[in-house]
Amino acid sequence: MTALVLALLLAPAPAAEGPLRVLIQQYAEARNNQDRAAVERLFTADADQLVSSGEWRRGRPALVEGAMASSRRETGRRTLTVETVRFLAPEIALVDARYEIGERQMWSAFVCIRQAGAWRIAAIRNMLPAAPSR
Repeated sequence: MTALVLALLLAPAPAAEGPLRVLIQQYAEARNNQDRAAVERLFTADADQLVSSGEWRRGRPALVEGAMASSRRETGRRTLTVETVRFLAPEIALVDARYEIGERQMWSAFVCIRQAGAWRIAAIRNMLPAAPSR
């Protein structure tokens, strides 16, 4: 019983999801606006991203450069709809979102870390849905 009480006391309140939802929305807006500086501010220095093509962008400079290049190629508007927020620790969260660019429909998982009181994105994993195996 003590462990349950401790877990409930340490668990973030649902309202704690708000800043994470805002962070993901800021990411979508920065990408849609092709705003390099805004994208850069949202990430940790060692952030990485594995995109649906298999390209792995390691480090904030590579991630920002890749984001800007793909934003120029993909003309559709990006929409990210947060489905779940799961706190792995008080300062670490996993955010799952539906990711749409025009007709493309994907999933994205964001690992977010709170640093100096602000949430930043530490990792993104983009996934294309696959047909069910038989």
